[in-house]
Amino acid sequence: MVKINAPAPMFAADAYHNGQIKKVSLTDFKGKWVVLFFYPADFTFVCPTELGDLADHYEQFRAEGAEVLSVSTDTHFVHKAWHDATPTIGKIRFPMLADPTGRMSRDFGVYIESEGIALRGTFIIDPDGIVKTMEVHDNSIGRSTEETFRKLQAAKFVREHGGEVCPMNWKPGEKTLKPGLELVGKI
Repeated sequence: MVKINAPAPMFAADAYHNGQIKKVSLTDFKGKWVVLFFYPADFTFVCPTELGDLADHYEQFRAEGAEVLSVSTDTHFVHKAWHDATPTIGKIRFPMLADPTGRMSRDFGVYIESEGIALRGTFIIDPDGIVKTMEVHDNSIGRSTEETFRKLQAAKFVREHGGEVCPMNWKPGEKTLKPGLELVGKI
């Protein structure tokens, strides 16, 4: 079971990325932040809205030193077909990982055994491979790229500013807290 502040499960998977099929593993991103984004299936209704929005904001994640990895239980061939057939998905420049056996989905606790697909799960993993945030919910509810990005920025800030914590809705430049003390920073 995945736990906050514990090592993320290791994985290696085939991925469709920039017109190629290649092997991608968590160790490829040592020293980088990783946003691991599970979704139920290609060629569905809510998934392209989420992945399209991630694609639109991908460069912002990269500017923060993070790589986005999307994962579904489809094969890398299905990812390629979806990418080639759908303009929204055609914008994607991040690796689309294939988990046809459900192993990754099981390791991250998002696999629905009776359906053979994953729940919507988002995991932010720090440069040392430690899980810092996780969000898992019903497949009928789409996620917010803006909130995922805010969580990444907050996790980075806390890592870089030992002893300071981020209050609710914190964004860069806003005041933080030092437990036992008071607000720190500018408003």
